[in-house]
Amino acid sequence: MDVVVCGGGPAGIAAAIACARQGARARLIELHGSLGGVWTTGALSWIIDSADKPGIMAEITSRLDARDARRLRASEGKNYAYDVEEMKLLLDEMCVEAGVDIRLLTRVVGAARDSENRLSVVITESKSGREAWHAKAFVDATGDGDLGALCGCGFDVGHPESGDVQPMSLMALITGLQFDQIEPYVGGSMTEPKQRLFALMDEIGVSPSYGHPTLFRIRDNLFALMANHQYGVQCDDANAITEAMIRARREVHTQVAALRTLGGVWSDMRVVATGAQIGIREGRRIHGRYEVTGEDLLRGARFEDAVCRVTMGIDVHSTDPKKTKIVEAKPHRSQPYDIPLRALIARDVDGLLMAGRCISGDFIAHSSYRVTGNAVAMGQATGVCAARAALSDRLPHEVPWCEVKKALDVINGVTGPMVKKTGGRYIKAEQADCGTNCLH
Repeated sequence: MDVVVCGGGPAGIAAAIACARQGARARLIELHGSLGGVWTTGALSWIIDSADKPGIMAEITSRLDARDARRLRASEGKNYAYDVEEMKLLLDEMCVEAGVDIRLLTRVVGAARDSENRLSVVITESKSGREAWHAKAFVDATGDGDLGALCGCGFDVGHPESGDVQPMSLMALITGLQFDQIEPYVGGSMTEPKQRLFALMDEIGVSPSYGHPTLFRIRDNLFALMANHQYGVQCDDANAITEAMIRARREVHTQVAALRTLGGVWSDMRVVATGAQIGIREGRRIHGRYEVTGEDLLRGARFEDAVCRVTMGIDVHSTDPKKTKIVEAKPHRSQPYDIPLRALIARDVDGLLMAGRCISGDFIAHSSYRVTGNAVAMGQATGVCAARAALSDRLPHEVPWCEVKKALDVINGVTGPMVKKTGGRYIKAEQADCGTNCLH
């Protein structure tokens, strides 16, 4: 195999698709029974910071529209809600079309480096038993940085002084509501509907653990609800995560049952499903060849090797419910800023890239770039870099930026389209003619 991508969430699917479209053989390994991660298994139902992301993110948005599976309200800005089941099917189709080798229901449990400190094998467990997967390059898109930690990379978790992490949240899909009857309470980006919903829940005795409970409209009678915070839970503590899921699921059902007792527009409200995985905002941040910092946000940093521009502001969900149950005060205003490819290449182990919220960044920067529109853009870039490295027997950090950029320009529609080979795989991109000033 040329490239193995671990984690099939928004970052992982983009990495695998981009890699396969470069003509490389890409294996995508996912823990759960569907692709999409928090988008699908986590029932997130809401995509943030995707509007200015070309390429695979724009393609996903367009194909959701073709399925009538996306809802965008002018008052919500550029973020949008989507149908979880349609997203599952779409991501399957896109990966199969690209020629990605998909393995579901498989957990990464180990990794090994060779004598030259290059990641060479990942170990997994599944119904097929214990298996070893060799590749020329690897992408950690696990969200929590599981692969990076397993292979020996350094990493940070939580606040640099206290180690405190942002809370987890369990999503729920809700039916039995009509949008035109409850519109004042519906809003993903607007504050006022959240305040109204909190006040209503508080009045009937089910004050939520999250101070801005949110209803997202998916269809006329289908909504997503995010109304809980599970505080102080670390991404690598299975017992604590288990307890958090049990608490969160109980809280969601209690909230919905209480709203239903109000009758009227709430009388038919029901929980259709809760996420099969809890939404984890903060895991490991794997050390890379560059660390994105809060200072980069303050100055609106620009980089020659920029893989995407982040427009999401600083968004630290409360680490201490005694102080606030919403988001913490921002240390400073942020400006749109770039994420450089160097932050997606592991510092301590060769042959490994990261995509999504486990990239190299500090606590403040992570609270901004962690949202899924950015994860797709990062995954797309790592897929290209990993493919170019594997196809030319180089390490990811040895691939010149101008070569990565040339391939990304094709994916992003800046240059001509890619052409498929017989059998569905994409033709390899030609080597870029890099000048002496190209960033490596």
